[in-house]
Amino acid sequence: MMPTFASHLDALGQWRADTDARLAALARFAREHDLLDDASAEWFEAMRHRLSGEKLMVAFVAEFSRGKSELINAIFFSDKGRRMMPASAGRTTMCPVELGYDAEDPVGLSLLPIETRLEAASLAEYRRQNAAWTWIDLDLSDPDGMAAALGEVMRTRLVTQDEAARLGFWDDQRPEDNPPLQADGRIEVPVWRHARINLPHPLLKRGLVVLDTPGLNAIGTEPELTLGLLPQAHATVFILGADTGVTKSDLAIWRDHLCGPALARYVALNKIDSLVDPLSSPAEVQQTIVRQCESVAQTLEIPANHVFPISARQALAARLSGDAAGLAQSRLEDFELALSEGLLPRRRENLAEAATQGAVQFQHQLTRRFGEMRRLYADQLAELRSLRGKSSGKVQLMLQRVQMEANEFEQCTARLQALRMVHARMLKEALRDLSAERLRHEVEALQQVLGGSWLPLGARKAFIELCARLRGLVELAQERSDEIHAMLVASYAKLNAEFGFSLVADAPLDVRRYTEDLSLIERNYVQYLGLSQAFRLAQPGFQEQFRRMLVSRLRVVFETVSNDIELWSKSSSAQVDSQLRERRRNFKRRYESLDRIQSAASDLDTRLQDVQAQDERVMQLQNRLNVLVDDLLVQAREDRLGMADSSMGRFDGELDLPESQHRADLPA
Repeated sequence: MMPTFASHLDALGQWRADTDARLAALARFAREHDLLDDASAEWFEAMRHRLSGEKLMVAFVAEFSRGKSELINAIFFSDKGRRMMPASAGRTTMCPVELGYDAEDPVGLSLLPIETRLEAASLAEYRRQNAAWTWIDLDLSDPDGMAAALGEVMRTRLVTQDEAARLGFWDDQRPEDNPPLQADGRIEVPVWRHARINLPHPLLKRGLVVLDTPGLNAIGTEPELTLGLLPQAHATVFILGADTGVTKSDLAIWRDHLCGPALARYVALNKIDSLVDPLSSPAEVQQTIVRQCESVAQTLEIPANHVFPISARQALAARLSGDAAGLAQSRLEDFELALSEGLLPRRRENLAEAATQGAVQFQHQLTRRFGEMRRLYADQLAELRSLRGKSSGKVQLMLQRVQMEANEFEQCTARLQALRMVHARMLKEALRDLSAERLRHEVEALQQVLGGSWLPLGARKAFIELCARLRGLVELAQERSDEIHAMLVASYAKLNAEFGFSLVADAPLDVRRYTEDLSLIERNYVQYLGLSQAFRLAQPGFQEQFRRMLVSRLRVVFETVSNDIELWSKSSSAQVDSQLRERRRNFKRRYESLDRIQSAASDLDTRLQDVQAQDERVMQLQNRLNVLVDDLLVQAREDRLGMADSSMGRFDGELDLPESQHRADLPA
């Protein structure tokens, strides 16, 4: 059987778990042998958290009655023996639904009332307020009961036109987007603003988050969905009806919300089974499907091979009944393969690159440290061997020399203190323009434009200028980071020459790559600052949501740059303290050895053996370090995703029952 998206994601999850295990072994080795400094410990913790906790969001977007929920059922929940997400004729999902898993939260359904739209708090803030959500338990052993509970996302109620306007579902300026009026003049609106489903499904445990969005009306009226969740999704699946093609409302969703750049975009032309005509031959039906795909590609201005004809209903029925022929006719496996190959390898490559770069840097750091230790041991061995047959007076002279060398070496502390002060000052300057305060100051200029007129026609220009200034701040941080590196290179060279250190500055840090993240944010958000969005952006509520979401996205980038610079600086300077401690220990050991030898001549051979044993131990640590790092590099570079078909036997596709003690979670 062809590998599915589920089996590919399971393979990625297993790769992450195996890579995390190698990282854990490397960190444990360093900790057990007192080789882990604070900077390296922070990196190990951050990298392991990224491997085990980073989420992968796939957003499904469509107008109602396009088969979106049925497609989610076919891809993710066919193992339950029935439909889990509500899927029927007409409108089903009425509010955005997130499916994910957090082991710290109980299994169940959380629902945020639609009335929270009247408050100033954002969806992100409500996530931290459990009391604001309505909670429904889900019984994993009762699929029918779970399906009934999940039907809650379909609930609606009737409100007056004024209340609909306050909730954001009615806009006199955009009558084409307004829902139909009922016979009594009232308007149907969803009961819930947002839904979160926490399920211990194997795919969700692997970090997958599925975002099921309602149609155009909800997308356009929920700023946080439009400005927050959709731009952050790693992949977007846009579902169209094969029988309808691209309708006016479909095109509006695509142009207003999805046509910007994204990590991966897919168009699923669903319901190809509806094109089957008893009066047409299979070849003629196939020609109709091909023409419809070409028409969709031309309308959306995308390559034809980015449009995937499928039948979600046929695929779900085939998987529930084990019908391989029906599954092949549904063409779902081709779409799943494209989704897997377009999204998962890049994710694995990014994680692998981060893990291997950090591990190799840590290896180089310890290798330098081991080299310094072996050099000191070699000096000590030469010193001890020179004492064979010498008088006690000679030993006394060597004691005095060691004490004098130690006193001279301690003069470096003043230089090191000056180096730390200069380094701290330069680091503070590098981080100054990356602070949250500076970011708020920069966003204020855009906010002034947005609030300056009813139709903020200058917002687009102001936003582009803002992004250019922010990229300039990152570039300035890069220049200051380069200055720190140049200062460390020069200072280390002097310390090495004057005091016998073996300091080597780490490779320069590259934070310029984060300007691409800012450019991506610019491309994703600038579409909301055009004339087509001017009326909506003029609304105070939308403006505030736009500002909140924009600042949140930008803050993530700036905090990442700051953290990278701080961690790099700690790592670069940590070797100074390490070598300083090692040199002091060595002076102490040399003095104690000579002192004992002076007291008892028989101690000379014993001390020689001790120093040789310590040198051999360092060699063993070096060999063990190399083995652990090599294991990690081999694991990180393993093409686990290409082996997804062999992992299918390991993927059980079942939800964990409450009484089960099995834990498939990744190590924390």
